Amino acid sequence: MIQVGLLLTNKYRLLSVAAILDVFDTVNSYYKNNGEAPFFKINLIRNGSSAYEGASFEKYSSLSLNESGQQDLVLIPAFDGSDLNSSIHNNLEFLPWMQQQYKKGAELASFCTGAFLLAASGLLNGKSATTHVNASQAFSSSFPDVYFKPDKVVTIDKGIYTSGGATSSFHLMLTLIHNYCNRDLAIHIAKIFAIDMNREQQSYFGTFHPAKDHGDELVVKTQLCIENAYKEAVTIEDILQQIPSSRRNIVRRFKQATGNTLIEYLQKTRIEAAKKLLEQTNFSILEIMLHSGYNDLKTFRQLFKKNSGMTPKDYRDKFKPKAA
Repeated sequence: MIQVGLLLTNKYRLLSVAAILDVFDTVNSYYKNNGEAPFFKINLIRNGSSAYEGASFEKYSSLSLNESGQQDLVLIPAFDGSDLNSSIHNNLEFLPWMQQQYKKGAELASFCTGAFLLAASGLLNGKSATTHVNASQAFSSSFPDVYFKPDKVVTIDKGIYTSGGATSSFHLMLTLIHNYCNRDLAIHIAKIFAIDMNREQQSYFGTFHPAKDHGDELVVKTQLCIENAYKEAVTIEDILQQIPSSRRNIVRRFKQATGNTLIEYLQKTRIEAAKKLLEQTNFSILEIMLHSGYNDLKTFRQLFKKNSGMTPKDYRDKFKPKAA
């Protein structure tokens, strides 16, 4: 029986924990229905201050870090809330425990923003990882020693797994079931939970929400200039003419504050505008290109696919509501 330690972190996302328990319980039920012993033994691992937050987990073993013993697989759920630095700080007790578990042979898997806690342990340094697409900038800036793969749905590197946001967690669980059990059971579980097994990227779920609370007023002014002038500006130089600073100075400060170059920021602003037009209007692709600040259809298509992972037409087919 595989010992699975599910961390009940402070401020865990209840939906994340519930989904993990539901899927692994379903796997165990499959074995029971076939006259076999449950495949996974699920242990809820808590630190001294973590609470159940109103959830009922009586059917599972609840163990403190000191009581837990060696696990075969450690699962780190997503966090509930956007203050991820605080989430890490409130769960520091788990870090040495995770390091010790990995050192003794356990595999570790983080779901969505749980990757922040896993990365804080240092175990992701030099390894590939992903997280929720909208937390990409915060993750890459906080953990520069991780080979960050923001478009990936699931990553696997030397016994450590990570997943993207929300439903990507199910793809990670299918991967674990495939690796620990077998492919046929993974397909069976995918059918029960109606999971599309072939999704390999999450970039088209992302939304460009650049932060402006970084404290550099000159950069904020530049951000606003780009967001207000992206339709008319031919080049980034047209925008920089409005900024009271040398080009070298603003280029350096902008990258430091936003995590993007000026060109990248302009492109992402334009592509985000194009996404909204594809979702909300019946404009042709050519009209959307022009409204987004581009004048070459080939370039627009290439940049749109680079940023969103699909063509403008495919994006519209996926996200534009169908008429009743």
